[in-house]
Amino acid sequence: MRDFVGGAVAAVVLLVGVVGGLAAWERWTRGVRLLNVSYDPTRELWAELNAAFARRSDERIDLRTSHGGSSSQARAVLDGLDADVVSLALWPDVDGLRQAGLVAPGWDARPAPYFSTVVFVVRKGNPLGLRDWPDLVAKDAAVVTPNPKTSGNGRASFVAAWGATLRRTGSEDAAREFVRELYRRVPVLDTGARNAALTFSQKRIGDVQLAWENEAYLQLREFPDALEVVHPSGGSLRVEPPVAVVDKVVDRKGTRAVAEAYLDFLGTPEAREILARHHYRPRGSDAAGLFDVREVVPGGWAEAQGRFFAQGGEYDRLTAGD
Repeated sequence: MRDFVGGAVAAVVLLVGVVGGLAAWERWTRGVRLLNVSYDPTRELWAELNAAFARRSDERIDLRTSHGGSSSQARAVLDGLDADVVSLALWPDVDGLRQAGLVAPGWDARPAPYFSTVVFVVRKGNPLGLRDWPDLVAKDAAVVTPNPKTSGNGRASFVAAWGATLRRTGSEDAAREFVRELYRRVPVLDTGARNAALTFSQKRIGDVQLAWENEAYLQLREFPDALEVVHPSGGSLRVEPPVAVVDKVVDRKGTRAVAEAYLDFLGTPEAREILARHHYRPRGSDAAGLFDVREVVPGGWAEAQGRFFAQGGEYDRLTAGD
């Protein structure tokens, strides 16, 4: 009888162990699934950052990233795309999620992990001699830039062109006229930065592309014999693409701890090295020659969004009939 009871206990212990092991195995194989909704030209960056973060984790993490024009991506999250975190191009795109109750107030207390700027991509040899913003109009260049209504790159390029002219002339009327003339030279408005890059580099449309710095150097790596990168001599806009946890989603899914750790990872030396390798400027890097959006409009991106890009704003008025 003692042998029977002992065998039964052992069997129960074994069964519990098997069940527990199966549960642990199921948790491991299922893991934690995290979706980062990001903007257009960050595919290569997040692929490397995701792999680095996953290697650090004790859990099995399924990290996925969605890409597109920044405003379009923000709209997708508003429409129900289940983002655990967002890493969008501009402050208004994330703050719109706060206004909808998806992101908690105070989200922007988390510092942006990097900053970028708008540069010129030109044909090899720079045949038109494009060195600064006034050259784009004076030399009648065909300009490729994305649509500001859908693209963070598009809005940053608009504000960079306006701001550089305002700083040079001190005149809002001059800035307005320059931007009007600039958009008259745009043959196609793509929805996002990556499509604009394809239009310029592969379809060979345009004389110059207004591009994120990181996207410009990616194109240069792919087409070293066909393209050059020019930093406008009169300066360009400093842009800090923000990141945030989507509070409503992570609290429902139970992924907050991993989402917070994921964004905290962006400040580590390993992540900063990856950012720099992909031609993003880690926080604290040199920003010489760049100006802040508050030098263009005192209220920063909140004011810029309403003044320039809202329905009936400066962009709509300047391009009406074009």
